Amino acid sequence: MMTRTILFLILLTCQSLVGGQNINNKSKDQSKASQELAKYNTEKRRILNIKQLAKWTYNTNETDYNKNQMIKAEMNDAKYSQDAAQKMSGFDTTNFRDSLKRQIKNILDIGVAAQKNPTKLQRFKELKTTMTAFYNNATVCLSKSECLPLFPELENLFLESRNYNRLLKAWTGLSDVTGKKIRQFYPEYVKLSNEAIKILGFPDTGAYWRSVYELDNFEEELERLYKQISPLYKHLHAFVRRKLKAIYGAKKFPTSGHIPAHLLGDVWAQQFVLGQDGVPFPNADKVNVDEELKKQNYDSTKIFKTAEDFFVSLGLPKLPNEFWANSMLEKPKDGRNVSCQPQTFNLFNGNDFRTLQCTQSNVDHFRMAHFAVGAVQYMRQFQNQPIEFRHAANPGFRAAIGDTITLSSLTPGHMKTIGLLSQFQNNNQTDINSLMRMAMTTVAFLPYGYIVDLWRGRVFSGKTTPENYNKQWWALRRKYQGISPPVSRSESDFDIGKLYHISSNEPYIRYFLSVIYQFQFHKALCHAAGHTGDLHRCDVYNSKAAGDILKKMFQLGSSKPWPEAMKVVTGNKKMDAQPLLDYFKPLLEYLKAENGKDFGWTENCRKPRTA
Repeated sequence: MMTRTILFLILLTCQSLVGGQNINNKSKDQSKASQELAKYNTEKRRILNIKQLAKWTYNTNETDYNKNQMIKAEMNDAKYSQDAAQKMSGFDTTNFRDSLKRQIKNILDIGVAAQKNPTKLQRFKELKTTMTAFYNNATVCLSKSECLPLFPELENLFLESRNYNRLLKAWTGLSDVTGKKIRQFYPEYVKLSNEAIKILGFPDTGAYWRSVYELDNFEEELERLYKQISPLYKHLHAFVRRKLKAIYGAKKFPTSGHIPAHLLGDVWAQQFVLGQDGVPFPNADKVNVDEELKKQNYDSTKIFKTAEDFFVSLGLPKLPNEFWANSMLEKPKDGRNVSCQPQTFNLFNGNDFRTLQCTQSNVDHFRMAHFAVGAVQYMRQFQNQPIEFRHAANPGFRAAIGDTITLSSLTPGHMKTIGLLSQFQNNNQTDINSLMRMAMTTVAFLPYGYIVDLWRGRVFSGKTTPENYNKQWWALRRKYQGISPPVSRSESDFDIGKLYHISSNEPYIRYFLSVIYQFQFHKALCHAAGHTGDLHRCDVYNSKAAGDILKKMFQLGSSKPWPEAMKVVTGNKKMDAQPLLDYFKPLLEYLKAENGKDFGWTENCRKPRTA
């Protein structure tokens, strides 16, 4: 794969389709470039404010008018990006300062906005809005009198129900109202995305997305990381499979070792959400954070205040008043259509940072609140950077920060500190229970987080054609996740389409990487906080030393290549799953003893023993 640098050198030295010129005619005046960048920062900030506000308005009130206003703002931003790229392509940056060179390179990197045909660009944005609306408004009718919206009713059904047939109907119903409808638009969407990206010199959209990570061997690195965690995942999978067989009966499971996708307690089967059914030692502790959150009246505000308190304890500032005044922390009761996909917004006008989340009083939403607050803290710290550097070091970094903190905030010791756990004693059994709960949401997610963009990369490159969309998706799920469809599927289905990030065309590999990063960050923060002993018992609450490291990394934004930001926190520049394996070492030893040789699955999935 060509590096990002080489590709942009091609753009700078060739006759560019965004208005480039021969390098011999380009300006080498750094002072002039700095003046143009100053103008760009002012105008781009204004345009992004309008765009983000329009996006916020539509996501919190999905009317046709708001949709059209959002598309109009996106088109305006795309036009300005085209004009700015054309102007900046007039500079020869060969001998420019690194900061100037990097800013100009980012400005030239305009993504699908490179599409100069306004009709095609408009169509692309309309397709995206149409597809995401199917997701946001998804409602599944289990009977004539029972219709469940995705958030929170359907989500809760998967979390709480142990009725095999009811879950099956919900699973197929959600695929029908999202994936099947989205599928008719997706091939055109892929075509339009690729057509725009090729203008920038990339072979396809997947290659463009991967270039953000600035690694020639990025795909090989991902495979290396997956192989590192694979033994742990397979043993976790075997434990969960055995627990589920005890609930539903072994005859409901394929003899190949796969788990039917509708039984994992999660709408998307990307995590294992078994609650107390998945606890190895149910009598060792009575940790039920969901019950305690409800009992202690942890509403959305209290949950977010608790997340804020953790970051403040590290020496980071309180959330600005604008956050509390403008965020949507609960699903509105006025009946309007809203997106419940958790998102954070930077309005690029000072302290206006917002989050959108239909918060419920459970541990998953407690975790997501920390995720959102972490993203806001990151954005606040880099807001003094030039506009092109107001991003995380790479997309996985932003996703990792909140989850890094939850490795401390969800420890039984911290839960006891903040009053969500009245009595608790650390011992081997309680440790295994705690590690199992954490593994169900982190380790369990890793194969899914890996294969979403593995599938899309093959779609964008043309290796996977529309005639094989669903077949290839399930081939990856069977191979890497050990998950199978509970009923026969065909190419009229589009089961990956029930994932929000497919319709919104947002890269997903960031979430795989964020899990790897969070354990690297956690280990480094624990060291800074002076923690000794087992990594899974570390709580960095109140550690200003840990907070100082985070602030230094936050303030860089994307002004340096991400390995430099990684080094600020961990002392090295390499992605590594070893801290994750160190964290879960006691759990893996337990699982190996429990599973014996009963783990893994065959690649091909055979049907259950009974229909």
